[in-house]
Amino acid sequence: MEVFLEAFEGPLDLLLYLIRKQNIDILDIPVAEITRQYMGYVELMKTVRLELAAEYLVMAAMLAEIKSRMLLPRSAEVEEDEADPRGELIRRLQEYERFKSAAEGLDALPRLGRDIQVPSLEAPQASVRKLLPQVALQEVLLAMAEVLRRSDLFESHQISREALSTRERMGQVLARLRGGVFVPFAELFSAEEGKLGVVVTFMAVLELVKESLIELVQNEPFAAIHVRARAEHAAD
Repeated sequence: MEVFLEAFEGPLDLLLYLIRKQNIDILDIPVAEITRQYMGYVELMKTVRLELAAEYLVMAAMLAEIKSRMLLPRSAEVEEDEADPRGELIRRLQEYERFKSAAEGLDALPRLGRDIQVPSLEAPQASVRKLLPQVALQEVLLAMAEVLRRSDLFESHQISREALSTRERMGQVLARLRGGVFVPFAELFSAEEGKLGVVVTFMAVLELVKESLIELVQNEPFAAIHVRARAEHAAD
């Protein structure tokens, strides 16, 4: 495994590092000293990573050219008219520094997956329970009226009537609903018993609903009413 304590992204990055390390004004670069230090890094890179030497040598040649131009004797008139040999290098360094600073600013921004983690949880398996509409008392009374109407068709005169017990009828209704089956509301009544039998059965149903032993259900509003024993009493 190789560990590089100083990693540069190119010759301009190395030059900028040498300038900032010594607090040199980028507009007044001491070319001779910077060139000496630069070549020292190039020689080190040639030893460690040969594939990086080529592009750095191009910059070394440019530094050597700038150094030689600055060492040539020039008259005062020529020096005033001729541009600073370091001008092009300074411009490139300033432009590179601006882009590098902008890239570092972008890299410092929070990044999804690096600085911000979005938690992901699988939704638990949920069983869907169909909610049946509430049975209104008015609809129960309408169903009761229909049963009474049908019982009139079987009205007969009797000399004596058998006494009917609401509590006994409650047991009969629960027995009919054993197993949790749905039974149409009207089928709990026997028209042959006449109005008295219908009323007793109706009172038994209301008492069972009150005691939470049975429930009245509809598949949709205004549909036929069905009766079934609650789950905890279905197997009794």
